[in-house]
Amino acid sequence: MADFRPLPRLTRRAALGGAASLTSLAALPALSLPAWAEASGETESHGVSTFGDLAEQPDFKAFAYVNPDAPKGGMISQEVQGSFDSLNAFILRGNPAMGMGLAFDSLMALSLDERDAYYGLVARAVRVSADKLAYRFLLRSEARFADGSPLTAKDAAFSLNILKAKGHPTIAQELRDLVSAIAESDDVLVVRLAPGRARELPLIVARQPIFSAAYYAKRKFDETTLEPPLSSGAYKIGAFEQGRFIAFERRPDYWGKDLPVNVGQGNFDTVKFQYFSDRNVAFEAFKAGAFTQREEFTAAVWATGYDFPAFRDGRVKREEIPDENISGVQGWFFNTRRKSLADPRVREAIGYAFDFDWTNRNLMYGAYKRTKSYFENSDLEAKGLPSEAEKALLEPFRDKLPPDVFGEPLSPPNSDGSGQDRNLLRRAVELFNAAGCERKDNILRLPGGKPLELEFLDFSNALERHTQPFIKNLRLLGVNARIRVVDAAQYKQRLDDFDFDIMTERIRMSFSPGEELRALFGSAAAAMSGSRNLSGVADKATDALIEKALVANSRDELVAICRALDRVLRAGRYWVPHWYKATHWIAHWDVFGRPARSPRYDPGIVSTWWWDEEKARKINYAGR
Repeated sequence: MADFRPLPRLTRRAALGGAASLTSLAALPALSLPAWAEASGETESHGVSTFGDLAEQPDFKAFAYVNPDAPKGGMISQEVQGSFDSLNAFILRGNPAMGMGLAFDSLMALSLDERDAYYGLVARAVRVSADKLAYRFLLRSEARFADGSPLTAKDAAFSLNILKAKGHPTIAQELRDLVSAIAESDDVLVVRLAPGRARELPLIVARQPIFSAAYYAKRKFDETTLEPPLSSGAYKIGAFEQGRFIAFERRPDYWGKDLPVNVGQGNFDTVKFQYFSDRNVAFEAFKAGAFTQREEFTAAVWATGYDFPAFRDGRVKREEIPDENISGVQGWFFNTRRKSLADPRVREAIGYAFDFDWTNRNLMYGAYKRTKSYFENSDLEAKGLPSEAEKALLEPFRDKLPPDVFGEPLSPPNSDGSGQDRNLLRRAVELFNAAGCERKDNILRLPGGKPLELEFLDFSNALERHTQPFIKNLRLLGVNARIRVVDAAQYKQRLDDFDFDIMTERIRMSFSPGEELRALFGSAAAAMSGSRNLSGVADKATDALIEKALVANSRDELVAICRALDRVLRAGRYWVPHWYKATHWIAHWDVFGRPARSPRYDPGIVSTWWWDEEKARKINYAGR
């Protein structure tokens, strides 16, 4: 019954993005030196950003969005849908537990108040060669693993090399232009990059989790396991039961707790994730106090569901926290590897059967806006006719691109809100006919005579209410469509193997996208098992624009490239876009304290909130 597929903050995808500390839970953009850096010779900085200056000075004490005096203790517990069978989140095999990024530190950590600024964590600083192909990370000598053993440059080098060689294909692809990672000494890691590397590769390096080389000298890295790994971060794995729950315990002796990037963060003694197969069951558990905090993704529940005793008497609170990020890219994504879905006219026709206006009004209380762009709610979104800069990027591919790339960007249609707009369905019929389809005995047949059958694959029935009216309209068109809900492990395996017709996904785009574009839309990723390019986008113009985005030298240049890319992707008809809103709906039992304000680009709940013992006593919440 959810309207939004939750964005992964502490999940596999977060781990694959390098969520190796409490301060690096979002997608990470690219790297460049601050404006003050010398133009020649090796330069040193306490932090890095994409195109601009750093907000924090070298002697900053803490981020502005934290309470430096936040108390430690208590527990925060959240719900997770699905299951898990592994504690290794950095390989293709297995379905890893939520939150594994909490157990690992990285070289640098993200500021949640800046879109693209990172500050030293395990590395206190970085020195960069004049050609920006050699990065010398200066590590803190006090860094330690959870068993007390030193964390050295040898461990950081091992981690980068093993991830490139045996890590998840998405990580390995991101690190392909990493030439070498060598420990020059215990506290100096030298990283060398290939000429022509992506602009953000240094940050991809800096955000990777750091493992113990000694620990993995006795274990295979590329195997699924339920053995808790040796932690390098602020938390270590505590109690867990496969598929039911996992708890992460704060390390009181964590070496980095007083670093500026960590002050006022990591306040809970325990961070617990409880697994549920059904979101309705999870909500009932929340109402009974089985876990303490949830993000609401269903407008109907937000509008009418919070009418239970604990909410009415104030023991449960609701918050609406602004979200200044680029909106998550959510929608039904087509698998264009399927012969039945290879023709963009067929994909576009399918999209005409979805009536967003009816769905928003009748199922979602009018809470959402229709998503149009892959960069919705940002300056990267294509609007109007292409600018001169966009046209210059697109012109070399004019004969290979749909004509509408050079006009107004393709947008999903507006309906009459009836749920069965005859004009839209008529347009769908026209597109099917143009694609050579033929309808006989109320069965739509593809060229060659095979019926068009579609399976909407999911691991949850959360979007069934939204999908069923869509399916009803498809059946009116003669399409045999159905929903298939499988368990989380089977769902992951089928996605890894591209064994699906249509699936639902929500992707978080970064403010300065680069390498992630190649992973999501690059031709090389289209055939890679476990790839994030789920739709199978394989297009020369798309590849060329991605390559330009990877090496853009200014914000203006990147904006023009992404707007051109947005036009090309939208014209590819790879998805039926969903909806978005620019806030987070947060519900929680009134047992927490929180800073005066939230970070600009993340709710900051796990990282910056804290347990308030007085509040817990007041409402008689013992915690579970």
